[in-house]
Amino acid sequence: MLQIFDSLARDRRVLVPIEPGHVRLYVCGMTVYDDCHLGHARVLVVFDMVVRWLRTSGYRVTYVRNVTDIDDKIIRRAGENGESIRALTDRYIARMHEDATALGVLPPDHEPRATDYVADMQSLIEQLEHNGLAYVAGNRDVCFHVRAFPGYGRLSGKTLDDLRAGERVEPAEGKRDPLDFVLWKQAKPEEPEEAQWPSRWGRGRPGWHIECSAMSTRLLGPSFDIHGGGADLQFPHHENEIAQSEGALGKPFVNIWMHNGFVRVDNEKMSKSLGNFFTVRDILARYQPEVVRFFILRAHYRSPLNYSDQHLDDARSALTRLYTALQHTAPSPTDPDWKVGAAARFVSAMNDDFNTPEAIAVLFDLATEANRSRSAETAGLLKALAATLGLLQSDPDRFLKAAPSQPEGVGLSDAEIEARIAARLAAKKDRDFALADRLRAELSASGIVLEDRAGGITDWRRA
Repeated sequence: MLQIFDSLARDRRVLVPIEPGHVRLYVCGMTVYDDCHLGHARVLVVFDMVVRWLRTSGYRVTYVRNVTDIDDKIIRRAGENGESIRALTDRYIARMHEDATALGVLPPDHEPRATDYVADMQSLIEQLEHNGLAYVAGNRDVCFHVRAFPGYGRLSGKTLDDLRAGERVEPAEGKRDPLDFVLWKQAKPEEPEEAQWPSRWGRGRPGWHIECSAMSTRLLGPSFDIHGGGADLQFPHHENEIAQSEGALGKPFVNIWMHNGFVRVDNEKMSKSLGNFFTVRDILARYQPEVVRFFILRAHYRSPLNYSDQHLDDARSALTRLYTALQHTAPSPTDPDWKVGAAARFVSAMNDDFNTPEAIAVLFDLATEANRSRSAETAGLLKALAATLGLLQSDPDRFLKAAPSQPEGVGLSDAEIEARIAARLAAKKDRDFALADRLRAELSASGIVLEDRAGGITDWRRA
């Protein structure tokens, strides 16, 4: 029974698809005016993992991941480059696909481009007007009247007054409330014609938020099972999606909201303004793509992901241990019995809100056993379970030849191991079990076997 942490309920919920056996999933994709960065890579890999596990679990999945191909930044970048918006967005969509393929990310079932759904956006806005939730502001933009929608702020957990006091809002002449957001932007004289569409409100283009409501409800229906994206989208983007979708269609929008954690560099959020910005291509110039995928998946998707060369080096070393087990013992084709042994533990981890750190710990247990027993069946189970995460499907010799050799004894020092064990015990005492599980999985990934004993004592040894 798969349980998923729902950001709206702020608790785990059992997945019960609206249509039995069929999960409909929408994820906010990229705004294509530049190369993908590591934060984008995390979204791509995390929800690829989610889809893979849903399908492994027997569900039929319809996965929609959109592309935002009209936006202020896109218009500005195309103007700076002296090229058309379409030329810019086509180029960066192609580069995004190259990055996703390198990271082992399977294509979504649908990848709608916002510019192909403008008519659907206009229909939603017209319905919001009819329902008394949209109005034409003094500057001729069409805005959503936030205070007219009951329950606004449920996802962010803030009241309207809190939001007005604490959040940056779009300035617009003639808004009824500073929190009101733009549904349709009136065309500006300096904007190119290709960034304008005719409408009953005059030439213009859609606001960002209405794009996802139109694409998701057109392709998945007015109500669907899971909506995902990065934690930075929770407010205002996803909050606004709920308001405008339910306000227009009069039905519950989404059953479960999933948000992956931020990517941090030296414990600060990665951003261009801080100068700690890394593109996928920057990283793939120095690390194998599967190492980057493994680095992303070894952390729980809701936890912050702290980027550093050391963490990527650790991920490469850990993945090398897994491939070495497959190199030493050729795996036999294996169809896992999901109800027993290591496979059952793997299922238990993945069904607990996609607990990939604990699932990866199972892989290391199997690698240790394969190294000890030289069992082709155990190696086959290791490869089969890893396949559900998109890992360990390359030829071991090819991977190990490409990976830089590691001197004997490289890894965590005894002091570093003891420090992580102490941090894990403190997390358990504080009932922060997600952190405790992650620390255990990190130690396991580094080849450290833990044995908990009575009295809060943990013994350890190197595998």
